[in-house]
Amino acid sequence: MPTISRFYGLVIKMYFRQSEHNPPHIHALYGECLGVIDIQTLEMIEGDLPAKALNLVREWAEDHKLELMDIWNTQIFRKLPPLE
Repeated sequence: MPTISRFYGLVIKMYFRQSEHNPPHIHALYGECLGVIDIQTLEMIEGDLPAKALNLVREWAEDHKLELMDIWNTQIFRKLPPLE
């Protein structure tokens, strides 16, 4: 699973497989915690990310929503800048 971005101890990844299921989503890792975040709604579909980490992921994903959807749709990997 390619890493799209890293910031504040968070690692953001996305699968690149034909079999990957909808809705479009990213995987956020924070220590031993994992969250699967819907790109369009920014809701956590599954996982156990702490609220503070989830809020950082949501803020970052909101800033990069168009780029994330483009990566999901084209499956052309590229890194995105971290949250500043």
